[in-house]
Amino acid sequence: MNHSALGRNFRGAVRVRAGLGAAAVLAVVAPALVPNAAQADPSSTAVHTQWSTETLAPGVQVREGEIRRDDVRHTWTVTVQSPGVGRLTGAATWSEVGTRNWAGTTARKLREAGFEPRVETVRWPDYSDTPHGAMGHRVRIGSFPTQAEAQTRAESITSAGFHAAVAWTGYDIQQPADRENVHVAVIDPGVFKGTVEGTHDGKVAQRETPSSVGARLNSLVAVNGGFFVTSDADGVQGTMSALSAYDGRLGSMAAGSRAALVLGDGGRHVRVADLTTTATARSGRSSYAIQGINRVPGLVRDCGRPGAAPSDRPWQDVTCRMTDDLVQFTPEYGADLPTGPGVQAVLDPSGRVVSVGTRGGRVPTGTRVLQGVGSAADWLAAHAESGSRVGVDEVVRDTAGRRVALDADDSIVSAAPTLVENGRIDIDAAAEGVVDPRDLSFGYAWADVRQPRTMAGVDRKGRLILATVDGRQKGGSEGFTLYEAAEFMRSLGAVKALNLDGGGSTAMAVRGALVNNPSDATGERPVGDTVQVIPARSH
Repeated sequence: MNHSALGRNFRGAVRVRAGLGAAAVLAVVAPALVPNAAQADPSSTAVHTQWSTETLAPGVQVREGEIRRDDVRHTWTVTVQSPGVGRLTGAATWSEVGTRNWAGTTARKLREAGFEPRVETVRWPDYSDTPHGAMGHRVRIGSFPTQAEAQTRAESITSAGFHAAVAWTGYDIQQPADRENVHVAVIDPGVFKGTVEGTHDGKVAQRETPSSVGARLNSLVAVNGGFFVTSDADGVQGTMSALSAYDGRLGSMAAGSRAALVLGDGGRHVRVADLTTTATARSGRSSYAIQGINRVPGLVRDCGRPGAAPSDRPWQDVTCRMTDDLVQFTPEYGADLPTGPGVQAVLDPSGRVVSVGTRGGRVPTGTRVLQGVGSAADWLAAHAESGSRVGVDEVVRDTAGRRVALDADDSIVSAAPTLVENGRIDIDAAAEGVVDPRDLSFGYAWADVRQPRTMAGVDRKGRLILATVDGRQKGGSEGFTLYEAAEFMRSLGAVKALNLDGGGSTAMAVRGALVNNPSDATGERPVGDTVQVIPARSH
């Protein structure tokens, strides 16, 4: 397996055979390269790999690996951060990376204050839609064996009038990680007799751990799925902030055009593609665009919807707002409906309006609910009279404009960004809203620093690859940058791949038991939806 890749200057060489299959042996055939030949010889025996492999069922194999470098030493240090203003939100920000002039001036002031700073150049990873070369510069002080010593120095730097933060160099994009713990599952739909599906396990507005859902469904493998709301300030916790579909029905709408994993025909046909969604409510000759499914009207987590402010483009972990908003709620919502100003209409399965009134209550069994605020409320009040009919059209399309038809055994989970396209690394990080080349305070830590990651892809033979890497573990597994995640998936034979939700959400369960080491202090995080590999029922 490829264990890491460091942007333009690092092409990892720990490889896996491209023809990866459920019964294949994932062979490590070369050690990892590092960005500076002076740091370690690429043929060094200092790279150690340990693997365990298990076939869970015909067509389903899981493999656990640890990749360790004994010739890499990471330490604690202190980063002096650059002040700024968020380009999208206008809020004050701090960034690890700043301009050359800022870095030079800050280093001079630090020396005058009695410190010994160093200025480091940070380069852009090789994303498909961002600049290349130098991203900026950062200012650091010291190299400490313990976090406590680094924290003491950071406090003295802060007292001198600077904004300082403790950092672990093992998370830096410029150096290889010293340890990475990975888990990989390969599902061959031509052999496996069960199903693979994205699921919220019955309630959209409900958070559960992948292992608990896996244990209940008796699944062989489970991983966390797409992005979801984690704060009451951003909506209802557990609802998806990315495109989702379960049992052929949309559970949420896309944030612009973002990467999605389509599990067609119960996982028999797997596809990775950038998808968009549209939905329209119609009454006679009048229509109104629906901009949300199963979310709080007016709040759009990750943005990416027409009319959203401050942007109708996708922006990771940003909540946009809409004054005029029409949202549909399905029976799977499973929570109290949002309340407040606006209008609510309850529709039966044929679209006949059962009732019209104030917002609130629950979705009645066998119905769906439309809630409107602003001009959407005016439209509902004028067109959704009791006994009349309001039709709802829902359309999913790929970037070529082709409609993606959903049947009852199809599901979709979505996150961002695309990692691999047509067998090549192709990370559209800016277009999918996870970095901003004009605002280095946005997305740097999310994308360009090593983090726990969950990834999914498909190889040339249509086999599904699910993978996780543990991270945020000083002295343990340090995770992947987005670019390293792409290198890793390509090394596994993926011709298309995407990044799923990560960080504290990253989890893989085998037979209902957690097998990786999540980064959250409380353990495995309850998430919005999951991907489950479920064996066929015995008769």
